[in-house]
Amino acid sequence: MEMDTVLISRLITAMTLGFHIIFATIGVGVPLMISIAEFIGVKKNDSHYLLLARRWARGFVITVAVGVVTGTAIGLQLSLVWPNFMQVAGNVISLPLFMEVFAFFFEAIFLGIYLYTWDRFKKPFVHWFLSIPIVIGGGFSAVFITTVNAFMNTPDGFTMKNGTFSAVNPIAAMLNPATPSKVFHVLSSAYLTCAIFLAAVAAFMILKRKVSPLGSAYHKKALKLTLTVTFIFAAINLVAGDTSAKFLAEHQPEKLAAAEWHFETEKSADLILFGWLNENNEPVGEIRIPGALSFLAHGDFNSMVTGLEETPKDERPPLWIHYMFDLMVVIGMLLIAVPLLYFIVSKIKKWNTHNKWMLSLIAISGPLAFLAIEFGWIYAEEGRQPWIIRGYMTVEEAATSSPYIGLMFFLFLGLYIVLGTLCVITLRKMFRDNPAEEELEKHYPTIEKVDE
Repeated sequence: MEMDTVLISRLITAMTLGFHIIFATIGVGVPLMISIAEFIGVKKNDSHYLLLARRWARGFVITVAVGVVTGTAIGLQLSLVWPNFMQVAGNVISLPLFMEVFAFFFEAIFLGIYLYTWDRFKKPFVHWFLSIPIVIGGGFSAVFITTVNAFMNTPDGFTMKNGTFSAVNPIAAMLNPATPSKVFHVLSSAYLTCAIFLAAVAAFMILKRKVSPLGSAYHKKALKLTLTVTFIFAAINLVAGDTSAKFLAEHQPEKLAAAEWHFETEKSADLILFGWLNENNEPVGEIRIPGALSFLAHGDFNSMVTGLEETPKDERPPLWIHYMFDLMVVIGMLLIAVPLLYFIVSKIKKWNTHNKWMLSLIAISGPLAFLAIEFGWIYAEEGRQPWIIRGYMTVEEAATSSPYIGLMFFLFLGLYIVLGTLCVITLRKMFRDNPAEEELEKHYPTIEKVDE
């Protein structure tokens, strides 16, 4: 039986990116949460927020260590699995890849300094200032690697000569048309996801009801802080999503059309949610919002939206990306509703903000946010198919023909199983064996026993 090297190559990359994106998201979003918590702690002289920053930073280091390995694996699999792509585009994407590594080292250096200088300064704000470079390094790491993905969607900054890219302008390649909207969406979703995930952890701890009054106050403050940040970035992410849709309508209309099962070019196009396609490729059982796709694409309910019929059949993305788009959007809307509901409930004296249903909803929102990240990246990558570099090189042309590709798949799979297992075990042991209450009494023995 002949091996489908293209399919296995795609599976290796899907597995690598799907695993790495979890740690990449944490690497971008958690430093901001650490910095905010410490700033509030220093400003208010509040031990709870200071301990939040301390504990989040400790857990963050473990995820950074795993992220280093998975990031290295991405570079390795690019060379092993997509050699033809690297041969053609290597000189274009080498600058942002180098800059991404530089940004990571910048982040890692200051993270080490930050961790080992707790309680070493007379003025606590000096230590807080050390968190700023970590936030910047994490953010720019995402920016640089996102420009590579943006280039694959809207290639720019080169001329094509004898099948290779020449006269390369790496800055123009990085600042291609897709970069602004993609960077905006990636950063806002990373900050949103990490905020709601930390809120989910706090909600879960309160839900367990095994914490003391001292620990309960700590987790309730964590919940209020993280949900406030969640709501802010959920609103910003909504704007980022709208910006991305308008970019797609102009530069990648086939991706938006496939996501919305919009086959014919027409005005006042409906937005289609869920449903399924019958044998004639007609949506059945769907929810339609009249004119909403036109508004999403161009900011006008009566505007013309390009249909999938305008794209040659062999260049159309798979239609199942519709579900990835829908799930991403629905979860994104949920992440606005959850913190909003929490704050509405908190203003009504008769209602208990920390009731079982509210806490359960927050707790489940954390994993859902990471699923939204996965769905979004699947949509972004599959929506570019059949291209690896849109308009220049297909995935089939870029993939390796090595007979050892099957072995590579199992080696990468084994690596991720080991890394994932070790990460979970380490984090579980780190926090389960060292509850917040004990740390509060250890580091801040004069704290009031109940502080809500």
